[in-house]
Amino acid sequence: MENTIAELRRIVMSGQNTWTDTGLPRVAMVCAEACADQVYQPMLHLVLQGTKTLSIGEEVFRYTAGRYFLVPVDVPATGQISAAAADLPYLAVSLTLDLDVIATLLMDVTTAPGPARNVCFQAVAAPDEMLDAWVRMMRLIDRPHDAAVLAPMIEHEILYRALQGPLGGILRDMARPDGRMAQIRRVTQWIREHYTEPFRVEPLALMAEMSVAAFYRHFKSVTAMTPIQYQKRLRLLRARWLLLFDSLDATTIAYKVGYESASQFNREYARLFGLPPVRDAARFKSPLATQGETTAPPAAS
Repeated sequence: MENTIAELRRIVMSGQNTWTDTGLPRVAMVCAEACADQVYQPMLHLVLQGTKTLSIGEEVFRYTAGRYFLVPVDVPATGQISAAAADLPYLAVSLTLDLDVIATLLMDVTTAPGPARNVCFQAVAAPDEMLDAWVRMMRLIDRPHDAAVLAPMIEHEILYRALQGPLGGILRDMARPDGRMAQIRRVTQWIREHYTEPFRVEPLALMAEMSVAAFYRHFKSVTAMTPIQYQKRLRLLRARWLLLFDSLDATTIAYKVGYESASQFNREYARLFGLPPVRDAARFKSPLATQGETTAPPAAS
């Protein structure tokens, strides 16, 4: 296992200080000293070196080397990473989850359910078989002709190992077109497309084909947030992106992302990011603060 992780680390060390496209379908790698606040899309994320902490809603999740976790739906999150040492940056690989691929795999093979653990965003130890598949996948970066044939097969193998593990129930639920994940995914997609607009919960519950009480319960179990908290995180992440990379002032941005009160925007922004908008933007725009910073635009736009 240690030799396998060591080889994966050597490959990923060639990555840039951001998510790096590997040229392999749905596979990315990261070698970084800082973590972007963003909307995480459905993925399997494997930590190879260092530690990653994600704040999702009111929950805080910590991920260490040799462990993987699943993101089942688009989720706005704030993150922080810790290097293993001064010269050992955070390293990870991720596989974007394609629901059609998972559904096909479920039809083609029989997977024995692993231990019950349907808590989203929890991390589990990657088995040796999954790590072996990952290292064979990453070796294909320099073999594009082989990758065209072998990468889809290895992707199936990685997913198969995940289906056999403690988080397999989450993957199976994601692939069911009539499952709770699909119902909640419809709502999260709608909120992302209309995140600047006010909404009532009753129509969202109807969209999910649930009672209001069941909708609240399932939405929070999948996203770790209420629908209002989910919308608020989308607004604040988008606002931070605009503050850092646009010339608009904070008040204009507050209204642009859907706030009706600039003072409320300032309070909620400071509560999430630790500083009021203007001071936060100034911190990140200073030359010293931006060294090593990994940034990515929130997916809601």
